[in-house]
Amino acid sequence: MSFYTPFEYPLLMIRRTLAATAVALGAFAAGCATLQQITALRQVDFAIDRVSEVRLAGIDLTGQRSYGDLSLAEAATLVAALSRRDVSLAFNLHLSAVNPADNRVSARLIRMRWTMLLEDRETVSGTVEREVVFPPGEPQDLPIAIELNVAEFFERNARDLFELALNLAGQGGAPKNVTLRAVPTIQTALGPIQYPQPITIVSREIGR
Repeated sequence: MSFYTPFEYPLLMIRRTLAATAVALGAFAAGCATLQQITALRQVDFAIDRVSEVRLAGIDLTGQRSYGDLSLAEAATLVAALSRRDVSLAFNLHLSAVNPADNRVSARLIRMRWTMLLEDRETVSGTVEREVVFPPGEPQDLPIAIELNVAEFFERNARDLFELALNLAGQGGAPKNVTLRAVPTIQTALGPIQYPQPITIVSREIGR
């Protein structure tokens, strides 16, 4: 048991009060910083910039303009994949993310779970597992590698699936509506914080 003199006890209480106040102020400052970072991410403007490296059933669509551009071997590959109900559509979906210039806080994204909807149909989900910092006023490219079996979602023939992929790549006719729903996790002064509900960060028609 410790004993304090009448002079030491008030000093001890003052030190304890100051320590408790410092902890409270630190927590308040961290909380304010966390709130600023959450607000910063919500203010980031996400938009589809482009789609690149589109492949359908392993066929590179670069330079393709119509089903007639396929070689006999490529057409046979696509028909065979459709007969197996296994038509892989792979591409990179590039998001352009802009943190407003008048926002004084950088947004720091460390993880993002996403689900893609194509033509209003929920297709595939995935996770971006890397840190991306969005400084104010500096557009950032955020590529997302996507692959899905389009035969599972669209009852079409080989030509129609090819045209769908061309349209998505911006090399065909009518544009396609793409929606991306995401659950971001941001790094804050209090540690990683995940959004409680998915947010729609992109909803736009892509293609010509």
